[in-house]
Amino acid sequence: MMVTLKLATSLDGRIATASGESRWITGEGAREQVHRLRAMHAAVLVGVETVIADDPELTVRFEGYAGAQPCRVVMDSRQRIPLASRLVTGARQRRTIVVSTTPSNNRLTDAGVEVVTVSGDGGRVSPVAVLEALESMTAFPSLLIEGGGQVAASFVAAGLVDRIEWFRAPIVLGDEGRPAIGGFILKTLTEAPRFRRASIETVGDDLWERYERL
Repeated sequence: MMVTLKLATSLDGRIATASGESRWITGEGAREQVHRLRAMHAAVLVGVETVIADDPELTVRFEGYAGAQPCRVVMDSRQRIPLASRLVTGARQRRTIVVSTTPSNNRLTDAGVEVVTVSGDGGRVSPVAVLEALESMTAFPSLLIEGGGQVAASFVAAGLVDRIEWFRAPIVLGDEGRPAIGGFILKTLTEAPRFRRASIETVGDDLWERYERL
């Protein structure tokens, strides 16, 4: 499975202010490109914290698009996703999967959500287990990760990210802003995941950088 990480950040790599405000860091042009990226992937994944904070639809929405919608996937170890979230209320119209470390909850399955139980890593859903589960369920040739910071960190640290699509806005949010890549520990530089820049272009006022894993 090809795994792509999408980042939309400030110049200093922040995805939100200290209070959690994130709409909108990047401009309209960058956001349209994100919709086009969704259209190119079989599934789109976020963590439950992103669902709680932003209530995303994770659908493809740009003028003239009439193609298939990606499957929506949520990493949610304790199945905390709100029933009123747009992902749950739209689950009967668009395939929605919650990957958890706990047994299936009827409140979600009754709403049309597919719940998959996988092994945990310190109480969290393992990114390796997520990919294994998706690959065993159906043919998912590609996955787009859209947040949040700890989800991004878990996939990067596990060496599972093949590409990065990074949109950077010309603003600075400072040290208290929320990082695009959450915490993981490296003892040496040789352990750092490495990528090569494949391309760079401007989209409105934003910069779009594309990277491939070495």
